[in-house]
Amino acid sequence: ESTPDELPSDAEEQLRSGEQQLELSGRRLRRLPGAVCALGRLQKLYVSGAGLRELPEEIEELRELRILALDSNKLERLPDGLCRLPRLARLYLGGNRLRALPADFAQLQSLRCLWIEGNFLRRFPRPLLRLVALQSLQMGDNRLRALPAELPRMTGLRGLWLYGNRFEEFPPALLRMGRLHILDLDRNRLGGFPDLQPLRALRVFSYDHNPVTGPPRVADTVFLVGEGAVERMAERDEPTPRVPPRRPARAFEDDEEEELLIGGAGARVLGNSAGGPRALEAPPGLGT
Repeated sequence: ESTPDELPSDAEEQLRSGEQQLELSGRRLRRLPGAVCALGRLQKLYVSGAGLRELPEEIEELRELRILALDSNKLERLPDGLCRLPRLARLYLGGNRLRALPADFAQLQSLRCLWIEGNFLRRFPRPLLRLVALQSLQMGDNRLRALPAELPRMTGLRGLWLYGNRFEEFPPALLRMGRLHILDLDRNRLGGFPDLQPLRALRVFSYDHNPVTGPPRVADTVFLVGEGAVERMAERDEPTPRVPPRRPARAFEDDEEEELLIGGAGARVLGNSAGGPRALEAPPGLGT
C-alpha cells in the first residue's frame, strides 16, 4: 500500500513500457502523489475520476508533459504551476468545480485542445484569448451568458462547444470567427439566429433544444443539427460531413486525435431516424 506521496505499486510497471505514460484514473487519491511530479520525462498523465481536490505547485516539474487528463475530479482551482508546462498540448478539465482559470493560464502556448465542460464558469476566461494556437475548446455545461468581443483573436480555433450554457442571444463575436469548422450551441435559450452564411469555413452547426422555430441561414456545406434541420438538408444534394465527438478520444495517437477533434475523417455520425445525429459523441470505447 503506497502512502499519499508515493507512486502506486503498478506505476513502475507502467513506466517500464517506455511510453512515458501513467494511468491513475479511478483511484481514490484526493491529491496527486508528490512522486509523480518527479517523473520529469512523463509525457501523458491520466488522473480522471480520482477524487482530486487539489494539485501541487510541483506539477510544473513535468516539463515534457503533452497530455494531462484531470476530468471528473473535485478541483476548485488550478495552481500556477500547471500554467508552466511548456509542451502541454491537451488538457482535460471537464466535470470539476472550476469558476475561473489562473491569469498565467495564457502561458500554455503549446495548448491545442482544452476541454473544460461541466464546470461553474460564469464568464469566458480572458487568459484563453491569448491562446492563439488553441484549436479545440470544449466549454459545454457551464454558466456562460456572453462571449468577449475579442474572441476572434483566437485565430487557431476550429471547434467550439458551447452547449448547455445560458445564451439568450447569438453572441455577436461568433460572426467574426470565420475559421470555425464546428459550432455547438445546443441547450441554450436562443430565440433566433443572424445570417450565418458569412462563416464560410463552418461545417457543423448544432442548435438543438433552443426555443427557435427553424434553422438559420447557412452555406449549403454546413451540416445542421436541430429543429427543422432534417427538412432543410433534405432540400440539398450535398454529402454531409461526419460529426466530431464531444468527448476526448484517448485511444487515438496524437495526430489522429487532433484530426478527430477538428472534424476530420475519424469522426462518425451517431443519430436516430427522427432527428438526425443528436449527441456529438466519440465511437464506443474511445471516450472517457
